[in-house]
Amino acid sequence: MIIRWFFSSTVREACAMRKHVYHLLCAQRDVLTPPAFSGVTLAMNQLRDVIAAGENIGKIRTKMDELDFAANKWLKPYPNALWRENVEVILVAVAVAMAIRTFFVQPFKIPTGSMQPTLFGVTSKNYLSHYGPRNEADFKIPTGWERIREWFEGISYVHVVAQNDGTIDAIGPMTRFLIFNIKQSLSLGGVVHTVWFPPDYGEASQGMDPMAYRAGLNPQRVYHRGDDVVKLQVNAGDHLFVNRFTYNFRRPERGEIVVFQTKGIQHPLMPQDQFYIKRLVALPGDRVQIGDDRHLVINGQRLDASTPHFENVYSFDPRQPPHESQFSGHLNGTTAVRYNIPPGLGLAPLFPDAETVYTNELVEVGVNGGETKIASCMVMGDNTCNSFDSRAWGAFPANNIIGKSFFVYWPITKRFGWGNQ
Repeated sequence: MIIRWFFSSTVREACAMRKHVYHLLCAQRDVLTPPAFSGVTLAMNQLRDVIAAGENIGKIRTKMDELDFAANKWLKPYPNALWRENVEVILVAVAVAMAIRTFFVQPFKIPTGSMQPTLFGVTSKNYLSHYGPRNEADFKIPTGWERIREWFEGISYVHVVAQNDGTIDAIGPMTRFLIFNIKQSLSLGGVVHTVWFPPDYGEASQGMDPMAYRAGLNPQRVYHRGDDVVKLQVNAGDHLFVNRFTYNFRRPERGEIVVFQTKGIQHPLMPQDQFYIKRLVALPGDRVQIGDDRHLVINGQRLDASTPHFENVYSFDPRQPPHESQFSGHLNGTTAVRYNIPPGLGLAPLFPDAETVYTNELVEVGVNGGETKIASCMVMGDNTCNSFDSRAWGAFPANNIIGKSFFVYWPITKRFGWGNQ
């Protein structure tokens, strides 16, 4: 019968028909009369028997017609059957997608540059200054195949030219549909300029619109018809899949790139409703130091380029100063001052010098007023000159980790794939 199923389209059709009627019968058996249930069951069994007996195609067709007659006679028709079937298919697809996202892999977009050059966040290049054109203002936005090639590399452009004289009246909010950016409007001299399908601009300064921040828009400047208002190149942050499956069977390992929730991390600059991605550097109970040589010391043991997962992190030349978005090890407060790193998120208030030891142990007050120790982890960004990480806010609950970096699926650059570990 199995071999015949492969070589006969009629047999395959008959099996599919019987299976479909069987599902309808099971769904309606509690509302069908005994004669109706028996009639449909008899026709189903007869079709099954002629298939199993290897009868000729004509006899199988006859029994299919009899089953079709019995089903139409006894089974209750569903109202709006086509709509019901399409809705069922959509619901099943959504349920499967949600299950995969919850238990196996979850898409994640990197908004900031704290993990560069391992993984890139959203970056932009503004070809205009606040007060007039730079030397690069004559840059021509590519067209044709060059533009298509850059699109696959995650590069997009935003270009707005003044259609009237005047100043910027208002910048409208981003219009979104689900996860897609649809449009954003900018009013200048009473004329509305619309940017269709704008890219993700990444993070902005507090209180500013991301496009205004990235493009350096100056509300006081008077623009003239034909002036470039926005001339921006945006590089999309890496989009990757997060492996949510592995940590159900083992604990995270030092050096793995993990995605975690920020909820519960106590710091005035820490949002409580976001996901961050960093490299795991300390496990529960570890004693952590950052040496003046820009190497971590865990429980008295110095990490170096031979430590698994830290090969690239410590591949820097110690004779060279640390640089933004380059592998430069990890900075403590002393080395940050020595190399004139500007004050900001790249500094390390919890690690002011090489002698300071931070014990990775999170303590919270329990509901009964006592202290409850919770397993904790510490993470740091590979972009040590500009990373808001455990050097600033310490340890966080290990159960905040949702998974590990698995596969970069967009854009199509040298970071594409699963080699970014």
